[in-house]
Amino acid sequence: MNLTEKILAAHADKKSLSPGEFINPKVDMILANDITAPIAIREFRRIGVKKVFDPKKIVLVADHFVPNKDIASAEQTKIMRDFAKEYGVMFYDVGQMGIEHALLPEQGIVLPGDVVIGADSHTCTYGALGAFATGMGSTDIAAAMATGETWMKVPTTIKFVYHGKPGKWVGGKDFILYTIGQIGVDGALYASMEFTGEAIDTLEMDDRLTMSNMAIEAGGKAGIFKFDRKTEEYVKSRARRKYTVYEADKDAQYARVIEYDVNGMEPQVSLPHLPSNTKPISQVGKIEVDQSVIGSCTNGRLSDLRVAAKILKGKKVHPGLRCIVIPATQQIYLEAMAEGLLEIFVRAGAAVSMPTCGPCLGGYMGVLAAGERAISTTNRNFVGRMGHTKSEVYLAGPAVAAASAITGRISSPEEVM
Repeated sequence: MNLTEKILAAHADKKSLSPGEFINPKVDMILANDITAPIAIREFRRIGVKKVFDPKKIVLVADHFVPNKDIASAEQTKIMRDFAKEYGVMFYDVGQMGIEHALLPEQGIVLPGDVVIGADSHTCTYGALGAFATGMGSTDIAAAMATGETWMKVPTTIKFVYHGKPGKWVGGKDFILYTIGQIGVDGALYASMEFTGEAIDTLEMDDRLTMSNMAIEAGGKAGIFKFDRKTEEYVKSRARRKYTVYEADKDAQYARVIEYDVNGMEPQVSLPHLPSNTKPISQVGKIEVDQSVIGSCTNGRLSDLRVAAKILKGKKVHPGLRCIVIPATQQIYLEAMAEGLLEIFVRAGAAVSMPTCGPCLGGYMGVLAAGERAISTTNRNFVGRMGHTKSEVYLAGPAVAAASAITGRISSPEEVM
C-alpha cells in the first residue's frame, strides 16, 4: 500500500485496502468555518443526538468575514459561538483566530498520520504533514460530528516526482501552479497527489503546505507528503497529542507516476480564469494590475511575508495600485511585526490587515470592481472569484506579487531587485 492507503486502512480497522473500495474511517479532527459550520450545525441538530462524539476533535474557525462585516456574517459567527459553548468544541474567534489552514498546523491541532475532514475544499492542506486530509460538504461534517467517522471511496494515488534545482524566487506555489498547468484542473480527479523527489526534499514546510493546499485545484482528493526530518522539526514543538507516522510499502502501487525536471524553473503565473492556465513569468507579457494581494491560506505564512518584504523594502507601491498584505494568523502577525516586516509594508504604501480569508473569495478587504485586475497569492482565479464577474485574477507566489505591486504590472522580482 502507498501512504494514503496505509493511513486510511489503519483508520478503517483494515489490514489492507485498495482504490475504489468504500470504507468508514474514524476521523482525528473535524473542521468547519463561518460559512460552512452553520449549515453543519443545523444538520447536526436535525439528527437529534445530544452530544458530539468528541469535543476535542472538532474545531470551528471564524476566518472568512471577521471581524464581521455585516449583520448576516455576525449571525453566522454567533451560530458557531453558541454551538461551541453548548458542546465544548474548540472555537477560534476574533483575536485568537487565523486563516484556518494556516492556524491548525501552526497550533498542532492537525498532526502526521491523522485523518482530517473539513467543510472547506482546501482542507487538503494538512497532507503536507503526512496526514490524509480532505474537504467535504457540511452535511457530511454534521454526520461525522455525531459519529466520529465518515464514509468515502478509497482514492487512487498519483505520484509526482520533482527532479533538479529551480531558479531564484521559485517555491512551492510555483511547483504546484506548474503541475496544475501540466495536468489540468481535472488531471488528478478524486486522486491523492503524492509529492516526492529531491526538489521536494529541499522545500520547507510552508512551501509543502502551499502545494498540498492546491491539490484540489487539480481535482485531487488529497495532497500528501512523506514524513521526514523537516516534518518532525515542524511538529515536535507544536503537537498537542501523540501521533503515528505511516510509511508507504517499498512495493507500493500507484495509478500513475509523473516526473518533472524543475531545473532552472522560473516563477509561474496562472492567468484567468483557471489555475491551469499557467505560464512562466517571462511569457506573461506586460499586463497592468490594479491590486496585489499577499496572503491567504496559500501564501500568508511568515516565509511568504519575508519574501515580499525583501522585495518591497525601501521601495514604493505603484501609485495606480492597491497592495494588501494579510498575515495568515495572529502568531504570524506578531512574528512579522517583531521582525519589522509590517513596517516595511506600511512604509512601502501597502495596507496590512488582520488575518482573514476576505479578498480570496471576494468577501471583503479587497473586492474587485468590473474591469479590474489583481495579482494574488491566493489559490483560485475562477470568473468572479474575487469580485465582479468582469474582473480578472492572476495567481502567483509572493515574489511576483510583491514585484508587481512596485511596477503596477505583472513583473519578475528580477526587474525590481
